[in-house]
Amino acid sequence: MQDIEAKFLERWNMVNLYSKTRGINRFKGLAKTFELLKEEGIDLPDISSINRWIENSSELSNPALEKVISENKDEQLIKALEWSKAVNKAITELPEDDKPFDNVKEGLEIISCVADVAIVSSANGGAVIAEWTRHDLAAFVQVMLGQEAGSKAACIANLKKNNYFEDEVLMVGDAPGDLDAARKNGVLFYPILVGKEGFSWKRLETEALKKFLNGNYRGEYQNKLIDEFNERLK
Repeated sequence: MQDIEAKFLERWNMVNLYSKTRGINRFKGLAKTFELLKEEGIDLPDISSINRWIENSSELSNPALEKVISENKDEQLIKALEWSKAVNKAITELPEDDKPFDNVKEGLEIISCVADVAIVSSANGGAVIAEWTRHDLAAFVQVMLGQEAGSKAACIANLKKNNYFEDEVLMVGDAPGDLDAARKNGVLFYPILVGKEGFSWKRLETEALKKFLNGNYRGEYQNKLIDEFNERLK
């Protein structure tokens, strides 16, 4: 596949960053990228076993993949696991010059004084903990849940069991999958706008948080933000 590297990366970035599938689980992103390239007539390796696993598994993570491989020794799944582990390794080797968006730390510090903060991520848990710890954000968080904990919708459902009502939970996210997870649980959603992340975090701190705490978030205000969010994604 080396001869289509540029095309593959273009489609991969579109799926994972610049479209309505932004923030998708890595295995689903892989399958979607293959699907788009095949629609363009590009000949690609067979990943039917990977697609079946994605469709049938309740958890899309390395541990879940290792479990099914121990049962069937499927070569496609073995290759998918090797790729996923390589992704994790590459993440740990990235230069540590990344940083949070503007207003994230300040916003979290204020929010954590009036609300419980939980991370619900489709990234692997180790990377989440490492990044949030490295940037001194972990102190503002009570719970960190990565892909190993299950889908975002399942994680929110489990968190709700700690006596939170629907209007007492605000999912903050930058991807349609975050909005979908919120809707499946009947909770509120606040969008981080692609390309306007600093603005979004400041608005959360100075405007949306007050409406959330006062019980005035659901309805016209939330709908306006969601419309704005959808308009920015292709």
